[in-house]
Amino acid sequence: MDEYTVTTARCRSGTALVRQAELDRLVAAVTAPRAAEPAARPAEALLTVVGESGAGRTTLLEAVAARFAADGGRVLRADGSRSETHLAFSGLHQMLRPVRGRIDALPPRQRGALHVAFGVAERRGAPDPMLIGTAVLTLLSDLAAERPLLVVVDDAQWADPASLDALSFVARRLTDEPVTLLVATGDPTLRGLAVREPALVLEPLGRGASERLLDLQPRVPTGVTRASVLDQAEGNPLALVELARAVAGHDSASRTGYGPLPVTERLGRVYADRLAALPAETRRAVVRLATVDGEDPPSTVLSWLPDIADPVWAPAEDAGLVRRSGGRLRCDHPLSRLAIYHAAPAEERRAAHLGLAGLFGDQDPDRHAWHLAAATSGPSAAVSARLEGGADRARHRSGHAAAAHMLERAADLHPDRDESTRLLGAATRAAVLTGRLDSVERLAARVRAATDDPTAAALAALQVGRLMLLTNSHNASFGHLMRPAAVLAGTDPAAAAEALAAAAVVRFYSGDAAQLHEIERLLPRASPPDGHRLGERGAFLAAWAGVVAHPEAADARFALGLPALAAAAAEEPRTLILLATAAWLLDETELAARTYDAAFAARTAQGPLPDGLAGVAALAYLDQGRWARAQTACAELAAVASSAGLDHATACAAATEALLCALRGDVAGARTRARYALSLVDPRESRSVLVLAHRALGTAATVEGDHRTAFQHYRALFDDRGNPTHYHLSHPALPGLAAAAVRAGRHEDASRIVDGVERSLAEAGASAPRRAALVRLSRAVLAPAEEAEHHFTAALENPALARRPFERAQALLAYGEWLRRRRRISDARPPLVEADAVFRRLAAQPWVARAQSELRAAGARTGPAKPDAFAGLTPQQQQIVRLAARGLTNREVAERLYLSPRTVGSHLYRAFPKLGITVRSQLRHVVDDMAAEAGAGRDADARGGA
Repeated sequence: MDEYTVTTARCRSGTALVRQAELDRLVAAVTAPRAAEPAARPAEALLTVVGESGAGRTTLLEAVAARFAADGGRVLRADGSRSETHLAFSGLHQMLRPVRGRIDALPPRQRGALHVAFGVAERRGAPDPMLIGTAVLTLLSDLAAERPLLVVVDDAQWADPASLDALSFVARRLTDEPVTLLVATGDPTLRGLAVREPALVLEPLGRGASERLLDLQPRVPTGVTRASVLDQAEGNPLALVELARAVAGHDSASRTGYGPLPVTERLGRVYADRLAALPAETRRAVVRLATVDGEDPPSTVLSWLPDIADPVWAPAEDAGLVRRSGGRLRCDHPLSRLAIYHAAPAEERRAAHLGLAGLFGDQDPDRHAWHLAAATSGPSAAVSARLEGGADRARHRSGHAAAAHMLERAADLHPDRDESTRLLGAATRAAVLTGRLDSVERLAARVRAATDDPTAAALAALQVGRLMLLTNSHNASFGHLMRPAAVLAGTDPAAAAEALAAAAVVRFYSGDAAQLHEIERLLPRASPPDGHRLGERGAFLAAWAGVVAHPEAADARFALGLPALAAAAAEEPRTLILLATAAWLLDETELAARTYDAAFAARTAQGPLPDGLAGVAALAYLDQGRWARAQTACAELAAVASSAGLDHATACAAATEALLCALRGDVAGARTRARYALSLVDPRESRSVLVLAHRALGTAATVEGDHRTAFQHYRALFDDRGNPTHYHLSHPALPGLAAAAVRAGRHEDASRIVDGVERSLAEAGASAPRRAALVRLSRAVLAPAEEAEHHFTAALENPALARRPFERAQALLAYGEWLRRRRRISDARPPLVEADAVFRRLAAQPWVARAQSELRAAGARTGPAKPDAFAGLTPQQQQIVRLAARGLTNREVAERLYLSPRTVGSHLYRAFPKLGITVRSQLRHVVDDMAAEAGAGRDADARGGA
């Protein structure tokens, strides 16, 4: 073994020694007992290591992977590379190369999705990111069935976003798999895989550990030189090792003194010195190696580099710039590769990029275009066009980050200013779909600086507002949308309508009345002339903005046209989501839920952002009595919001889920989710989350019988005059407020609020019927005994209440209680029985218990006060059981639900005892019985509403 190999090994082993505690922690987590039975699970499915370059991330990962492999496990690895950051799915391709033969064994759709992602097959439409994630999950699950699997992702901060998204998808579904993802990154804010609380943070070494690492070096620095190395390295292991090597044999600190420079710049100077000292032929070879990713380069790149055994590499190896081991050739460290690249003369870098561009040619047009652009120092319309073509291909692969980066570089290279502005605008629009607000803001600023065209600048600013509306900064977002809307109203009404539609979403989230006035002031300027049809995009968006911002003032013709518009948009999921949202706001609950169903069925992939108020789908399903589907919608929204780092969308999902928990009797879960939602928002800028969270907390307090606390939470939803805190979300809590007020001795306060809501009925528009029913129910609770029945019957006869099973069942329960207290036992039983059936179907356990108690008091025989077995399953288990009952195999179910086959099997394993069955063939009977009971419940609802 040569001296350099020995030295490098000692350096890496030294870092492992001073990081022994961190290494032991990772090894213990990764080598925890693996899942051998469906009910078992690994202790950690995702482990993240965060540390700056040179902190020892790679050393620790290599040590953990070696230990895992020695114990009989399989290791798959992907190393992030700056040269491939913008190549969609390059990281995933690298990770799966050792097992690429197993891809052919995947189900056809999954296999096809991976082939399209990797460029092996062509397809017109974009590959479905969720199907790609499912394919990776299935493949890893199949591999893990043979032996435990460790997936290592190093330098994740440079991995392409598409691969990170796929692995994030997988990480959230590894509950029942003997698979661990071990991810190292230098960026603690990295979206996706690097979670907010990393498993391990590699802090700079303390003085004692730094001293020990220096003592392990082949030539230990002493005296003033040692002190200088310790000071300038600032606890970075790689800096300590490299600076110790650089100053070897010198007693002065001058060799390492480059002034007050960052560590990376100082190390760059070290690498520049080493590179300059190499023979010209060796230097060119090293620069070539640094220009590409040297980790397992493809055969085309290997043919372009000198052979690994070529003596040309020896001087670079002696200088510590490259490593040759195990038949692999690579730069010594990702940091050294960067330092070499930037230290190389510009002409040599351009020559290397030109060589790579020619090497890839037609076989990889994206890499060809990228290297050609890197080699181009001046304007070039031809190269710009090649990059724009690559951006189009990236978009079709859902590589939005790659597309944005290519378009920005294309703009830099285009000689025409107007074309450059157009490309920057396109880059801004592509960046919106990454969910990275900082990138969108930077690109929009570039557009503004590059053009005198106010329309182009306004369109770029609009993109900032579109993305910002999903954050907590609603006031700022509103300004970013309204300013471009004002500019565009005179030049591009359709774009202005788009801006106002986004502003209307902000108005819904914030509930700010001042924002409504701004929208209504500008809306006439953005609305097309009367001759335009509602189906045209600009006219539709303008009308939609009006409905979202002020549903009470909506034109009745819009509501009447919704079914026809939904039928015409059958294959347009984004338009269907807009239509479903409008239907829900106009109290067309059944149409809203049906249209959301159609939107999600037509959507081939999970949308990159929850735009168009898609998040309120959960509320529509909740209103319609489809609580399991509402729970699933919350989970889907939370997953998208989490992957994009959108706290407000996360808060919306948490607040809605809190309400579902409270309605089902999970008081602790309701409080946890509601408080979490409130912690993510400023209540002054997000009245929507505020109202949902307080409604959940009020419901939870009601379940516990704490009516004083319940009233306090409900009271936060209205002011003293009965004006709602949120114009659409406050009113459903009105009967709960009235009931809590009676029991808490706040009758007068509640009556004043109900009076105010009743005064609003004249201007409530499409919301008036439901609001009137809510007022009637509140009056029934607050009114003297002799007047209550009139209000109860008026509410129950209202068709708007009949469309909401839970609200109607609550009214029936309250009416039945009132009748029983009046000793009208025979009259009380029918509404109580009907209410009990609905509550059971919904698994609304607290209300089942109340209904059962009233029925017993009325002399009726009752069954056990618990939900049916099927309702006791989780929403995901219910979905799996339904599909398995239809005869689908575990692999087919897994593909439908974007899970692994093993996870499906695990859920069925847990569901069978709950359902009281032992074989798969019995599932059909369970589902048929459940459907029959639900149908009977709907018939009862219909009879009650007739």
